[in-house]
Amino acid sequence: MLPVVGGIVVIWTIFQILNPTFLSSTNLVNLSFDMVPVGVLALGIVCVLLAGQIDLSVGSVSGVSAAITAVVMVKNEQPMWLAVLAAVAAGCLIGWLYGQVLNRFGVPSFVVTLGGLLAFLGVQLWLLRGQNAINLPYDSTLVKFAQLWFVPHWMAYALAVVAAGGFLATGWVRARTRRRAGLSSSSPQWLVMQSLLLLAGLLLVVYYLNRTRGVAWMFVFFVALVLVTHYVLSRTKFGRSIYAVGGNAEASRRAGINVRRVYTSAFVLCSGLAAVGGILAASRLAAANQSTGTGDVNLNAIAAAVIGGTSLFGGRGSAIAALLGVLVIQSISSGLTLLNLDSSYRFMITGAVLLIAVGLDSFARRSRQAHGRG
Repeated sequence: MLPVVGGIVVIWTIFQILNPTFLSSTNLVNLSFDMVPVGVLALGIVCVLLAGQIDLSVGSVSGVSAAITAVVMVKNEQPMWLAVLAAVAAGCLIGWLYGQVLNRFGVPSFVVTLGGLLAFLGVQLWLLRGQNAINLPYDSTLVKFAQLWFVPHWMAYALAVVAAGGFLATGWVRARTRRRAGLSSSSPQWLVMQSLLLLAGLLLVVYYLNRTRGVAWMFVFFVALVLVTHYVLSRTKFGRSIYAVGGNAEASRRAGINVRRVYTSAFVLCSGLAAVGGILAASRLAAANQSTGTGDVNLNAIAAAVIGGTSLFGGRGSAIAALLGVLVIQSISSGLTLLNLDSSYRFMITGAVLLIAVGLDSFARRSRQAHGRG
């Protein structure tokens, strides 16, 4: 992840030199809002890539979920919780269908999800029935959550302390477990130093964002989602199975892992998170329209996962990749917008960054194979 962090520092430095408002508290708050919908989609892509598969339809699935939310809430006048539940359930069902087609008929995930991209775009247009957009009520909880709700200043500082404390406790338990197993582990002094550095960084971020509007609840939700997914992938049997299948599906099958179930679960996770991302995107705009989830949403989600460090070859990466990758992409988009440059430059720069990331990943993979490590 260090090259990605270094890339973020370089990108921020360049844009700050070109436009001094880039690193202003106001712009960073806007950045924290805008990165969440695509970031949630990228988090789902990470789960599928780790299993050695791909999903090209997350944008269309997010668009369908946004349309379902708007239709149930506005046109059918149902409660918000029912609309959200219906949208997420539809996303999970789509992922389950992908898994069944892949497992039962052997159709490559590339083809299955490419068909889903087109099919569910049609479903989205059918749900909207010729309407350009369905506006969500501005006084609804969804819109307030995505536009107006911020963590109280004192609570933001408290969350920073809790996060640093949780990092220290987790590291301490892991180090003790490794020492009991006779493995090398981090020293207590190093763990404390890491925790203090993390605490100082988080407190600085909270202080800087609190200079204007503060820390958005939607951003806190995204970070919490990343941490939960990271825990599931790195600390549970299910997560280890995903890594194993992505690394070598046949060896995993012979080791007793239900490969088909892992594939289905990965697609359900991906499509379910895509549905959540679509709901957040519609809430951010206070509307679900025919362009929700279209355009470059698919490519941005995949690019964010890959740029963040998740391998296209499967079996390597982490949930943190979604956070870092989408930060890179949204930083480029925000910086070019402040410079009044059109989207053509954003496409070219994002494409170049993606190509570099995939190239480095391919080079690292060949290097590991040459040295017998992978």
